[in-house]
Amino acid sequence: MFSFSEPNDLFSRRCVWVNGPVIIGAGPSGLAVGACLKEQGLPFVVLERADCIASLWQKRTYDRLKLHLPKQFCQLPKLPFPEHFPEYPTKKQFIDYLESYANHFGIKPQFNESVESAKYDEVCRSWRIRTVSTQGSVRSEVEYICQWIVVATGENAERVVPEIAGLGDFGGEVIHACEYKSGEKYSGKKVLVVGCGNSGMEVSLDLCNHNAKPSMVSRSSVHVLPREIFGKSTFELAMMMMKWLPLWLVDKILLILTWFILGNTESYGLKRPSIGPMELKSTHGKTPVLDIGALEKIRAGDIEVVPGIKKFSKNMVELDNGQELDIDSVVLATGYCSNVPYWLQETEFFTKSGYPKTPFPNGWKGNTGLYVVGFTKRGLSGASSDAMRIAQDISKVWKEDLKQKKQKVPTHRRCISTF
Repeated sequence: MFSFSEPNDLFSRRCVWVNGPVIIGAGPSGLAVGACLKEQGLPFVVLERADCIASLWQKRTYDRLKLHLPKQFCQLPKLPFPEHFPEYPTKKQFIDYLESYANHFGIKPQFNESVESAKYDEVCRSWRIRTVSTQGSVRSEVEYICQWIVVATGENAERVVPEIAGLGDFGGEVIHACEYKSGEKYSGKKVLVVGCGNSGMEVSLDLCNHNAKPSMVSRSSVHVLPREIFGKSTFELAMMMMKWLPLWLVDKILLILTWFILGNTESYGLKRPSIGPMELKSTHGKTPVLDIGALEKIRAGDIEVVPGIKKFSKNMVELDNGQELDIDSVVLATGYCSNVPYWLQETEFFTKSGYPKTPFPNGWKGNTGLYVVGFTKRGLSGASSDAMRIAQDISKVWKEDLKQKKQKVPTHRRCISTF
């Protein structure tokens, strides 16, 4: 890697040639690719807009969060979780694991570098990635030039804040679930949780455990499954059955067992989708809720399930059924989305919403050195498998280039001189 710069008191610009891939994002997906490349002996650069690895986990998750799946389904390639970790590691334990993972493989991201644009240059046959970082009054721009780019910003890069009538007029606090830490400050308050996915359920449970009075909006259908069945992880049980049984039969068995354990969840206002939970996850990437205690609170009336929202006013919300609720605060558990369309200037591989057009398991590789990890809608296990494929594919090209002793530096020097 080499660079040159044109410093200025308030502005500096550098151009950097990277002799290897540039990985955008230092979350679990980016770290997994880095570790696999390291094992292949390939150089790389990791760019991260935040000031730490796994910023989603470190800065945008609530305190009570634990992994929803057993640790063997969440570990990254080449380094398992410590044996003494529990089956469902806590938020802190998972962050500790990621920190040790980065240290173990010597992954040192370039922090506080926000990618403004990335575009393939047909003339140079290279990717040009422009980043911006600001420290105090000094704004720095860097252009990275490389043969390969790995998009590892993930499916949860940006919060989703829906447009709801009157929300701007509401006089109480309105936050997204990524800003929620604990229900401690909400004790005795009436809180409306918008969304009934895993985050909505867990935030409602946490509020309830801190003596708040949560109402949870369930506008769309959702599968609620027990986290464990007969002492075994529901997800693990489903994976085992899918090796031998068709998907529809696995879903049928899961729903029958769920009915025996949790009862009829529709009687509590949680309508089930017409598609089975594993098929829905496989085809639409919609994860079922794994219950860890919220349903018991719903049965007891401590968490009220309410229909969709019609509009907000100063201190209340009107629901679709005409019911009005007095509330003090709102937590938007409305999910996240990709931010790829905002910076990646590419239209062939990604959809307008920022997801690969090609479905799993072939959505990890595009053209002209473009790779994608963490967009399988299959969690950390999907990211890990894609990371290994990406490293092997880049390594193959790298070794072929070395074998043929291609000298590409003069081409890139010509491109740099026009910066």
